[in-house]
Parts: sequence; structure tokens; C-alpha cells
Amino acid sequence: MATPNKRRKRNDHQASPQTVRSLDYFFGKQKGKEIKDVDAAPSDAPVDGLSDGATENESQLTDEQLAQKLQAQWDDEERQATNGSGKPEPDVNTDPPREKDKSPPDKSEQLQPESDQEAVQSAQVNGVDVQPAANAFSAMGKKTTLSLQSATAEEDTTSHNIPFDESPLTFDPQKYIPNLKKQWASEGGAATYAILTRCFVLVNSTQSRIKIVDTLVNLLRTIVEGDPDSLLPTVWLATNSISPPYIDIELGLGGSAISKALKKVCGLDNASLKTLYNKHGDAGDVAFEAKKRQSLTLRKPKPLTIRGVFDGLLKIANAKGQGCQEVKQRIVERLVQDARGAEESRYIVRTLVQHLRIGAVKTTMLIALSRAFLLSRPPDADFATKPQSELAKLNKQALAEVYSHGEEIVKASFARRPNYNDLVPTLLEIGVCDELLVRCGLALHIPLRPMLGGITRDLGEMLTRLQGRDFSCEFKYDGQRAQVHCDDKGKVTIFSRHLDLMTDKYPDLVALVPQIRGEGVSSFILEGEVVAVDRDSGELKPFQILANRARKDVVIQSVKVDVCLFAFDLMYLNGEELLDRPFRERRSLLRSLFVEKPTHFTWVKSMDATSADFEAVGDFFKQATDIKCEGIMVKVLDNLPNPELQAEMDVPSAPEEPTAAAKPPPAPTKSKKKAKTKTKPNPSSTADQDHESGEKKSGRRKALLSTYEPDKRLDSWLKVKKDYNSSSFDTIDLIPVGGWHGQGRKNAWWSPILLACRNPDTGSLEVVTKCISGFTDAFYKANKEKYSEDGPNTISRPSYVDYGGSPDVWFEPQEVWEMAFADITLSPTYTAAIGMVSEERGLSMRFPRFLKVRDDKGIDEASTSEFLARLYRKQEAKAPQDEKGKVEEEGEGEDE
Repeated sequence: MATPNKRRKRNDHQASPQTVRSLDYFFGKQKGKEIKDVDAAPSDAPVDGLSDGATENESQLTDEQLAQKLQAQWDDEERQATNGSGKPEPDVNTDPPREKDKSPPDKSEQLQPESDQEAVQSAQVNGVDVQPAANAFSAMGKKTTLSLQSATAEEDTTSHNIPFDESPLTFDPQKYIPNLKKQWASEGGAATYAILTRCFVLVNSTQSRIKIVDTLVNLLRTIVEGDPDSLLPTVWLATNSISPPYIDIELGLGGSAISKALKKVCGLDNASLKTLYNKHGDAGDVAFEAKKRQSLTLRKPKPLTIRGVFDGLLKIANAKGQGCQEVKQRIVERLVQDARGAEESRYIVRTLVQHLRIGAVKTTMLIALSRAFLLSRPPDADFATKPQSELAKLNKQALAEVYSHGEEIVKASFARRPNYNDLVPTLLEIGVCDELLVRCGLALHIPLRPMLGGITRDLGEMLTRLQGRDFSCEFKYDGQRAQVHCDDKGKVTIFSRHLDLMTDKYPDLVALVPQIRGEGVSSFILEGEVVAVDRDSGELKPFQILANRARKDVVIQSVKVDVCLFAFDLMYLNGEELLDRPFRERRSLLRSLFVEKPTHFTWVKSMDATSADFEAVGDFFKQATDIKCEGIMVKVLDNLPNPELQAEMDVPSAPEEPTAAAKPPPAPTKSKKKAKTKTKPNPSSTADQDHESGEKKSGRRKALLSTYEPDKRLDSWLKVKKDYNSSSFDTIDLIPVGGWHGQGRKNAWWSPILLACRNPDTGSLEVVTKCISGFTDAFYKANKEKYSEDGPNTISRPSYVDYGGSPDVWFEPQEVWEMAFADITLSPTYTAAIGMVSEERGLSMRFPRFLKVRDDKGIDEASTSEFLARLYRKQEAKAPQDEKGKVEEEGEGEDE
């Protein structure tokens, strides 16, 4: 059917002779009509919601004032309709419900409160979304009739005034718990989210690790004594997670879900929301500003509880199948809507985007838990605690010793079984005691946190640290660290160094386990490196090949990348922990009780040596780098030094830190002035630093034990990498273009930092890598001041930077940094030099390390993408012809 011809517009348009009237003309007529109607109305009849005493001033009320006046009248009418007992008269309405599409709903039906169970079409009133009830008459004659409410009404002022940042030695939870319980009574006695928000606000307002720990301790004590059932959700929410990493539970929320919730709940449009995002950048800060501007809402917020918020997150994570996104969206909107006040909104949204930014990392939470249970216990528990009055009498050193014992027990327990679902209930039952290590010890199919090695800059430094010791040198393969569990029924699970479950990724290793288990081995936990290999030649393949394997639902028949497991440690055997046994003994058990299968399962190549074997260690290191290993790992074999070796090398017999029983008094400082300004170590601050940095602290050396210490980085394991060992290596000059908020003690700084090279052909900056190595604390501090969030050197997302991700802040490109690196790699993430060595992938760097700021160079003199490609070709020219480089994988590489 042909479309009708359009009428051609004529150019001889003539204006209409009729006079054009303004808006005032029409509204003037309307106003005049309203005045006439009021004059003509009976004296006892209300007109348009105004009572018979309405004056001309009252008719000029704003919409909000008029709504409030109407509400007052409705409340008065409802009171007059009550009977003598003070109860509303029964609803006697018997009219049948209107049939669908017969007549439009009346005004009373549109203003019904939202139902928790029914998902219905929402209507918008004054920019606030509400959902009408399914029964149009369910609220007639009842107090549930919808009314304007203050969005910040009835905030939990009791919680907001608790001084959680006070010293735990003076803070008394019982001073506040009675008033808190009165407020919690309406929620069934469950602790409200307001108390957690109060803690977050205080933690976020300080950079002092001591203050952060004290604040968390006092919060946990209040929960332990006031509502123990809320302690576990409190810990999960404060650590910004809902499950351990080996359990695959993710919220699966995108930024659009948060944006939709903010627009619906706070009455924002796209333009205003975008303005807030451009100004603040952080989703939580956007929610804070949006909620702060909201004065009224049609649905009174229901106080959030800690358990309710955590359960809501679990429902979001467990929502599967058709319609799950709608379910998730409703829960998100309910959480945002019920947040009382701007601060609650800020932290609810930050929790939803899993970026809490309060600096309460894992180690800090474990320290806080240990101290909380040292001072407090649940009402129905009977384990011993320490009186505050006794602890207050101790000096700092004695107090640190009292704290450290409990902290070590809690941290060791969590390292062996890293799940708060196991740790927290046990703490509530027995407190902090040695039994905790038994109740939360190693368990099959629950990964323990791996031991980490300290970093050395070269072989000479490594040999100096291990003077007088027997040690083993091992190849540090370019693969993926794996922890293999097997029980007496033959069930096998495999975990990564980050505790992620990898069993589905390696079905060939699962099938291999029955073949390598020797006679008498029923259950075990061993650790090794999974490396891609050529079955025919036994040649090791680069990490790029291994990374190309699928991650889930892998079938053995479809496996194209063969792997070999190079085992190096045994931590559990036939129901017994081996962690406290020397490395020499653990290694002997591993190699004697398991069956080697070349190119499938074997041992890491190793060589036993001492610090006197400099040449032999150097040759071994060269062998490792020649076959493209990352370097070598060096591990102390025995707990005690070799006395013969010490005598031969004239090494002091006791260079290491003595035990607590024989520890000498601290040496006096040289001057009073220095003593006042010197920062003394405390367990809460140094714990996070030790965990994140491999740098050797000044002072006495810690004892070099050959035991397996989960989740610790000790000098009894040292790694020497090829990029750190070379005295002459290539460097590249890159431009810092962005950064993320750091974790742990680095939360006040930018870490990691995003770096880019130049593309002179397009004029763009192509991002190459993120860097976290080589920076001093002083540099971090100066860099944060230079690129402060509201400062002149930070900008909105630049169009000339080629990067698919979104850092927390973008830097104004203005300086050049010299960077060292281990390898140039092919990358699926970064697009620098794409098309120059690969049509599909760009180039990146493994193990980048900051060297210095190039003050002598401007950004137009930074390295180009062509220079980056030349470095890659130079590197490939030195490698075997069949190797095509490597590819980076997020979370793998550094510290493996």
C-alpha cells in the first residue's frame, strides 16, 4: 500500500490576525472563576480542599504547604470518626472492586502505601516513586493512609552520638546499650544500620590506624553485648564482602541499578544525576548529596537493621533466572529508600558497589575482633575477659604484649580457615583462647591462605640475609599457584593463591590425583605451580598459553593446553597438620609419598645450598631465567642455624630476634627530642604494613623459622626475580593519568596508579599498566596532595586517554615517570601499540616498578607506543622462536 503524499509547505505564510494571549490571561480567568466559586459556595462546604474559613492568603499556599494543611484536616476528620473506645470504626465498605478498564481509579486509590509483597506499577508524586496497593480500599478508615513524611525523620540520634573513637580502655558499651535497645525494640531487638553507619563515619574521618582499630573495637563490643546475633553480618559488611572468596557469591549489580534507584527514590532526572556524578565521582557521595536534598517522601523510611541489610545483599546475590534483575532492582531501591539520612545512603550505596573505602582491611578487622573479645562477651557466655581497669594500669609495651597474644591466635585461625562464618560464631562461644586454633584449624576443601615470600633486589642481598643458614633454591615457574585438596573419598578441589575455586578449570589435574597418590596416603593438601607444557618435548610454555584455557565448565576431552603440576610443599597429610614441621621434613614427605609422572606431576627443580655457595646459586639462577622462569625462590630448610656454617663464616651465633622470655629491654633513644617525635610501632599499624610490603623493617631480625606460616610474608622465604637482579635493564618513560583509592594502610593515597604512553599519530595517550611498586610513603603522600580529588590537577574523564576502565580519579597529564619492568606482554585489557605487534591485542608490562620522576622531560617527550613495540620485539628476539610472549592476568603475577 502506497504511503500518502506529504503536503508541501508553502512559503507564503501569513500570521493569524487573532491576538496572541499570554499565560497570565488564561490563569487570570481561572483565578477569577475560583473566586466566584468560593463566593457562591455554601458557608459550610469546603471548596477544593480549603475549609470554610479560607482566606485569600491561604489560597496562595505552596503545593507543599497545601498538602500539609490537607493532611492535618484528614487527621482531624479521622479522629472525629473514631468511636468512644478510641479505635477506628470498622470498614463497612462492601462495594465490589471495579472491573478492569471500566473507570479510572479515584484519588484515594492512587495514594495508598507501598506493599512489601506486591510488585505493581509505580506512580511518581513530587519526584518520589511510590507503588499503590492492589486493594484500592484497604486503607480506608485506617491510619495507613499515605501522607507526606520527612525523609530524615526520626533519625537514630542515640547511635549518632556514641563516641566509638574513644579508647577501648575507657569506653563502656553498657552506658549506651539500654537506650539502643529501646530503639531496637521496634525492630525485634535487632541492631539498626545506624550504629554501623556511625562507625563508618568515624573511621572514614581519620587516617590513624590506631583510631580505626579503636573505633571498630568499640563497635564490635557494643554489638557483642547488645545484639550478638548481628555480629556476623556486622563483620561481613565492615569488610565489604558477603562471603569468603572460595564461595562463588557475587552481587552482580551494575552501575545502572544504582542510578535507577537514586533517580526513583530521590526524584533525580538524568541530567541532575550526571551532574552529581561528574562533581563527586563516587557513587556513595552522589547518594549522600541526593538524599540530603530530599526533604519529603510519600513513604516513611523503615529503619534498616544490620541483619536486614546483609540479608538483602544475600538475596541480591542469590537471585537467579528469569526476572532476577527486577528482583535485584526492587531490593536495591528498598535499601536506598529506607536509608535514614544522607550518611546511611552513602554507605548503603558504597556497600552495593562493593567499594566501602573505610580502610578496614582484613588484618584490621581481625585485630579488632581479638581486642573486642578480650574486653567483652555476650550476655549468655562465660569465658574470661580482661577488666578495663587492669589493662588501663599497663604501660604501652605491656599492653601491646597482652593484645598481641590474642591477635596472633585470631589471625592464625583465620589464615587456616578464612571464613568469618566459622570464626565469629566460635568467638562468641569460647572467646579468644588456644582452643580457637583447634576449632578453626585446617579443613579439607577450605583453602588456607598461602605463605608469601619476601622480595630481595639481587642475589647478594639474599645471601646476606641467609648467612649461616641451610636453604633450598627452587625455580619460580611462570605459571599459576595452586592448592590441591583431596579427602579419603577421593574428592578433589583446587584453589588459586587468591583462594578462588579452580576445580572446573583443571579437570585433567583432578583426574590425575588418584595416579599420584602413593600407598598409605588417604587425604592431603599440597601446593604447587601449574605450568603449561609440551607433552612431547617437556618444554615449558609461557603464561599466555595457560591463560588461554577456559575457566569454567571445562571438559577433559576439549582440553587443548596440557599442564604439569610442579609440587613444592605439603601442608596436610592423613588428617594431620604439617604446618609446624620444618620445610626439609615436609619436602621429604612430599617426595617420598607421592608418585612422580613426568610432564604431568613432578617436583619443582631445586638445589640445596648455603650462603657460601655464591657461584653455584648464581649458576642456578641463570638456569631458571634461561628457560623463562621468573627467577628463584629461596627457602630456609631448618628452624635452627647451622653452627658449623656460622663458625666457618664467623657469623654471630644469635643474630635473630630472641624469644619473648629472653627479650632484653629496649635500647634508650639518643636524644629526648628524637624520642618524642619517633613513631613507635603498634600491632594494629604494623600488621597491615607487614602484610602489604616485603620491605625489611629496621631493628633486629625476626627468627627465620622453616615452618609454613599461612598468610605471612617472612624472610624464611625469599624470591629473587630477574627484573630485580639485572644491573642494566630497559626502562620506559610513562605519564601518570589516573589512580584508585588504596587498600589497607594505603587507603589515604592513590594506589595503584594508571600509566600511559604517547601515540604521536593520533595525539592520544594509550594506557599501558597499573603500578603499585617502588613508591615510598613520602612519595605517596606528596602525590595525593598534588592530585587531590578537588584540586586543580584532577579532571573529569578525558577523551584523549584510551582506556576502557574507570579509575577513581583522573590526573591532568603533566609529568613523566621512569619505570622498570620484568617483561613486555601481550594484553587483552590495554590497547597500547595495538596493531604494531598484534592486530587484536595491545601491550602491557609485568611487574612495573617506579624509579623516579623525570623532571627533565615534558609529556611530549614521554615514550611512544612505537618505542614500547620495539622493546617487545627486542625481548622476543632473545626468547626461543616458538614463544610468543606472555599475557597478563588480573590478580596473578605479583607475589605468586
